[in-house]
Amino acid sequence: MRLFWELTKLSFRLQLTYRTANLAGLATNFFFGLLRASVLIALYGEQRQVSGWSLAAAITYTGLSQATISCLSFFGWWEVMQSVYNGEISADLLKPMSYFSYWLARDLGRAAAGLFVRGLVIMVGYAFVFGITTPQGLGHWALVALALLLSYLVSFCWQFFVNLAAFWTPEARGIGRLGFSLSWFLSGFIMPLRMFPPWFVRLARWTPFPSMVNALVEVYMGALTGPEIARTLLVQVLWIGLLFAASQVVLRAGVRRLVIQGG
Repeated sequence: MRLFWELTKLSFRLQLTYRTANLAGLATNFFFGLLRASVLIALYGEQRQVSGWSLAAAITYTGLSQATISCLSFFGWWEVMQSVYNGEISADLLKPMSYFSYWLARDLGRAAAGLFVRGLVIMVGYAFVFGITTPQGLGHWALVALALLLSYLVSFCWQFFVNLAAFWTPEARGIGRLGFSLSWFLSGFIMPLRMFPPWFVRLARWTPFPSMVNALVEVYMGALTGPEIARTLLVQVLWIGLLFAASQVVLRAGVRRLVIQGG
């Protein structure tokens, strides 16, 4: 565990050194967040509620989803693919920790830096520009923190799984882009799932994607009762386990293929 946390801290510090990139990313995320909020304001018009959400809740949703972009890497993460293509995987597999744990430690540091540098700043900015709803009480904040951690782990497991396609194709980014595009719609990132037709929501529930964004949003908004919160968190844990198990099976098959080909 010590090696894991040391790698995480190093990755966190590395991300903080990219000041210009962080500022550019922050400005971009906040600008598009304002555009999304403006679209929702126009859509609401004179309506007080849509699908049980007030306009303030909908605006808060746009801020929260924009704030987690960097943390959850919704627009692409290709690090594992690159390690396969450039041969670094041969050294990574010899490290005194599992390949999955090594990349989780590295990405956790990146995600934590993104959350603090971009995520928190965006939420504070939203609070000043629009006024947003916030969790009530320490217990609610603790549940939000737990949901955020589980959302990140589901997202990372999915990203890692998709990246393993690099073992079977010389250019796996097309597969990766398809995987990330699916997550935009089915996770509730583009629009809250509760605003979609019931059949679409039922379809999304059969995928891990709602556990990345929608679960966090619903917990943050206080839209769930006690049993519903427990069930939502349990589903997140279940998807983490399933995606982790699937990635380990695919990784072992990929490594055998790599060795057989003399990689």
